[in-house]
Parts: sequence; structure tokens; C-alpha cells
Amino acid sequence: MALEQKMIEPFVDDQVRTGVISYGLSSYGYDVRVGDEFKVFSNVFNAIVDPKNFDPKSFVDIKADVCIIPPNSFALASTIEYFRIPRDILTICLGKSTYARCGIIVNVTPFEPEWEGHVTIEISNTTPLPAKIYANEGIAQVLFFQSDEVCAVSYKDKKGKYQAQRGVTLPRL
Repeated sequence: MALEQKMIEPFVDDQVRTGVISYGLSSYGYDVRVGDEFKVFSNVFNAIVDPKNFDPKSFVDIKADVCIIPPNSFALASTIEYFRIPRDILTICLGKSTYARCGIIVNVTPFEPEWEGHVTIEISNTTPLPAKIYANEGIAQVLFFQSDEVCAVSYKDKKGKYQAQRGVTLPRL
């Protein structure tokens, strides 16, 4: 289904595990990779995080193979994979246990029916130590739930504000 409907691009049809945090097709889901562009939150300019009036001075842009998230802070990143969710599918995105065992938490995000785009991921470092995130490796697992019928109103029908997002997408009102 994923290949025929181009639900995930690029699609890795096996789980890659050797020497990396795993990614690709798993038993009942798909392990997504984090890209190499990060927005790491910093208090250098005393900015206030406000979802209605987001101040870009609240983060530092980093493009690298590794991202260090400061203690008790977080970063935004996006998946390498671009998703196109069919009208009868809902997904939930969960953080990978390898990172969770290190105190690194990935937000839980549903992908609504007919949503498409790169997934913007929040990566929280809950520890009192700096945390390392590896670009181009697994960051979260997406689980897919298929309904017996299509939804009455999809994300596309609602003209959702994050439809067709590319790369790291900041909060929109």
C-alpha cells in the first residue's frame, strides 16, 4: 500500500539497523529518519516562546550530521521522509526507545487523513546533560491505523495550516 500510493518518499522497504539507530519498514509501522537541519532553542536573547507570536530569536539554526541539544532544552527538526496519508488512514508518531532510554523524548503527533508533508518533530532533552541526536538515522516510529470507511472531513478538506509543509515548520496561527 505504501509504495502503490506513494505514502512515504523515500521509502526504505527493510529495517536498516547495523551501526545506526534503526529506520525503515518495521513489523507494524515505519521508523522515520531525522534530517540534518535543526532549530535548537536557546535563551540567548531572552525570547518568549509564544505559539501565537513565534519569535525566531528563540532558537539557533544548525545544519550538521550531529546535533547537540542543551540540558533541559529541545530542538525542532523534520523527517527525511515526505508523507501522503490516505483518506482512510490515521497515524501516530512515537519516539524510539533507544533515545527514550537516554532521556530524549520525541513528541507524539497524529497525521490526519489526507495530510501530507515532512513531519516537524520536537526533540526534548529531559536530562541535566547535553544530548546528541544523529541526523539521517531513526528518530521515531509511525504506526498506521486503517478505518473501515473514509473520514467525513479530512485534513485536506479543512485546508489545514500545515498541509504540504517542507522541512522544519514553525508554529502557525
